[in-house]
Amino acid sequence: MTTIPVAVPRKGRPLEAVLERVAAVGNAESVADAVVSTLRYEKAVTKGDQTAAGDVYDRLADYSDTDPHHPEYTLFRDARPGSPRRIVFDSLCVEVGEHELHLVGREEPFRALRKHEFPLGFDSADLVLEEVVGIESDPLSSLSELNDRIDPRDTDVRVVDGLGDTVDHALLSTPDVASDPDRSFLETYQGPLCISPRYERLVRAIVGTDAMEGVSFRYPGDREEEAAIASAGLGVYLTVTGSTARDHGLRVGERLFPSETVLLENPEEYTDAVGTIARTLVGSVETTV
Repeated sequence: MTTIPVAVPRKGRPLEAVLERVAAVGNAESVADAVVSTLRYEKAVTKGDQTAAGDVYDRLADYSDTDPHHPEYTLFRDARPGSPRRIVFDSLCVEVGEHELHLVGREEPFRALRKHEFPLGFDSADLVLEEVVGIESDPLSSLSELNDRIDPRDTDVRVVDGLGDTVDHALLSTPDVASDPDRSFLETYQGPLCISPRYERLVRAIVGTDAMEGVSFRYPGDREEEAAIASAGLGVYLTVTGSTARDHGLRVGERLFPSETVLLENPEEYTDAVGTIARTLVGSVETTV
């Protein structure tokens, strides 16, 4: 049995999407559910929504197991001021067919693949956009276009496919700016566009440089994003149903790009076993090598 190391996020929606997919192909529903429930509980403790009965180190010892087929966890310093160390995912081995996946938690799986530490990994498509996708005059609108926009001089890593856990980067506007904002509206629009600062490069890529002429970025600061967009009149923000946006009087327009967990591979680390696992994880896909 060949063991394939796979870099995965340590927490959050992307990790849950990975665990759901691994559970489906590896008959590991119970252990995947245990990891998800544990991390959701620990997130609630970190946010102050739950009161833990014991010390964080005692809980860490209770959760973890030296058997590689049982989950291990580790401590991670939460970024918010004053927050305690947070328990996050660290490691788990799951048998998938004739091979074994060794899921290894990383804060930045994509960067771990770029450094040739893993042949496969899962991360957000957003990070690929933020780091290596070229910004061109034409907008980027689908996952299938990502690899064509990656300069091979920047990285060997390529996107295999997405997991379908889609949250969309969507155009939002107040009714006085646009009743149904879309890409064609952006082509003639001149004025402020409210976005999260971390998404500046991403927005330039998915909108395209031609549509950015005459547009100036605004940032939410301490306000919640929907409120800031309502003040600016137009913005790009992640949305599922759009209900919160509508609560702020915003119109939900075109969904510009999916924020989705994707399977990544480094072709330089390719083997037949890696190719088999990649096809199993995302279905009948052609690998990028």
